[in-house]
Amino acid sequence: MNSRRSSAQLVRLDRRFFRQDAVRVARALLGQRLVRIENGRRLAGLIVETEAYLGEEDKAAHSFGGRRTNRTEPMYGDGGTVYVFLNYGIHCLLNFAVQKKDQPHAVLIRALEPTEGLERMQQHRPAAKHATDLCSGPGKLAAALAIDRSWNHEDAVTSQRLFVERLHHGNLPDDKIVSTARIGVDYAAEWAAIPLRFYLRNNPHVSVVRAADS
Repeated sequence: MNSRRSSAQLVRLDRRFFRQDAVRVARALLGQRLVRIENGRRLAGLIVETEAYLGEEDKAAHSFGGRRTNRTEPMYGDGGTVYVFLNYGIHCLLNFAVQKKDQPHAVLIRALEPTEGLERMQQHRPAAKHATDLCSGPGKLAAALAIDRSWNHEDAVTSQRLFVERLHHGNLPDDKIVSTARIGVDYAAEWAAIPLRFYLRNNPHVSVVRAADS
């Protein structure tokens, strides 16, 4: 995979991509490039960790049981709609709604390997002392990219300031991807153990590597 291809050669992920099921999107996003445009400048990184949330039946999803509120409304948007929520009242977390409108499935972007605009990201996250700490967690990457809840309902398919560039088609080889349980969803009963978290094996920018991960 060549992450240095010129922007003229790159294609953004489209509606068809984001309308796939959450697991397929979560896996296929690995190795793609998330781009945030800030005052004409690119802040970007390779997506190295994701989690899938499977809608109204998923006890870990905000839309579980059909909860449709002002907070969760972006989850009900068309595939590619941005959903940002505040976690523990502190950290903003970036998600993309997937599938079609009114099907509240989503993919959480958990970690990036920063590739462009690192100096500006560092200004947004002065506590990060190393590149591997800059975007190695969902709250960290949202802070580094200066993404907050005002981004809710942004459309990553048409937006000129937040989108994903395709660096490869389909999924990376299975031996490069670790599938494991999601982080921080112990409350979700039987859903807590389902392997809906995906990350690039041996990538130093991943948020957490647990001994039980396969």
